[in-house]
Amino acid sequence: MDRDRFLALALKNPVNVAIIDELASLALPDALLVSGCLVQTAWNVLTGRAVDHGIADYDVFYFDPDTSWEAEDAVIRTLQARLGHLGVKIEIRNQARVHLWYPGKHGLPYPPLTCSTDGIDRFLTQNTQVGVRRAGGGFEVYAPHGFDDIAGLVARPNPGTNFSPASYTAKAARWKALWPELTVIAAE
Repeated sequence: MDRDRFLALALKNPVNVAIIDELASLALPDALLVSGCLVQTAWNVLTGRAVDHGIADYDVFYFDPDTSWEAEDAVIRTLQARLGHLGVKIEIRNQARVHLWYPGKHGLPYPPLTCSTDGIDRFLTQNTQVGVRRAGGGFEVYAPHGFDDIAGLVARPNPGTNFSPASYTAKAARWKALWPELTVIAAE
């Protein structure tokens, strides 16, 4: 699978399109729709399921040097007000402030990030390391490991600073129940 095929599959979900368009209209700094909602839409199209099958939430990353909770909360409220009509759970996180709360919530180190794609690089799984945003008249796609695992329905661990084998195993088990065709590579 190449970038254009992945993008065509991911954009079959009208919620993905609506969120990407709203991010562009708000001009949030370094904003991307990321992760599972994109990959799982592709899996759903490839396996003949409803485009929103199994999607728990839609993740938005942006990067604003203002690391105050008040600034992030204002963005969360704005996006929820503008996208509430979609009837889905949208998780919005300023990647500039993740290092402030992640260790306390997950008990793992989380060095500061410098941009939104740094956050994508730290995902538990390589197959979900994707992000999409509007760019000019088209789209920009970030996918450091490409699209082969997405096309092949493969869940592969992404060991790194904040990797948790237990969290990966739980996530992969949830996915396997929803997409039995999935091949899960065990965490070492």
